[in-house]
Amino acid sequence: MRLRRGSPGPDEIDFVEFVTARSAALFRTAYVLTGNRETAEDLLQEALERACRNWKRVTAADSPEAYVRTIVVNLANDRRRRLRRRGEELPVVPDRTDPHDAYRQLEQRDELIRALQALPVGMRTVVVLHYLHDMDDQGIAATLGITPGSVRSQLSRALAKLRANAAALTPLPHLEGA
Repeated sequence: MRLRRGSPGPDEIDFVEFVTARSAALFRTAYVLTGNRETAEDLLQEALERACRNWKRVTAADSPEAYVRTIVVNLANDRRRRLRRRGEELPVVPDRTDPHDAYRQLEQRDELIRALQALPVGMRTVVVLHYLHDMDDQGIAATLGITPGSVRSQLSRALAKLRANAAALTPLPHLEGA
């Protein structure tokens, strides 16, 4: 975003306020979709740059955040497809867990991110939009350009795959014995 000399116009202030208020949530989406902090930062930066260039169109949408989130999702999916086409190995979330680490919740978060990364991109995207953004089938279908039935099917298959891998996850300490 380029600010002109003098006071910024109302669209620019709205964009700055939007970035301040929503960029953390959009970053989390990018991170969960890519599994890599640097890549997530790049995706978010590109998505916000695109949103800034088309800010009038973004604010005309029902939900500017949903509009920008769709940009993030599409950028993540495009990146993954480009890597596959080039035959490059897809990035894997590094295993940063320490067996002596007292912060098991952090380890479990990393394990969950790795489990999500193992899902096909469509399934992972549906899971992220459903659980991280609390979107319903209709909203996810509209965001991804698929039918609500496809959303339900992908979500069901993704959860089955995640459950199959859940045996490797250790329960959180505060949930043990509950």
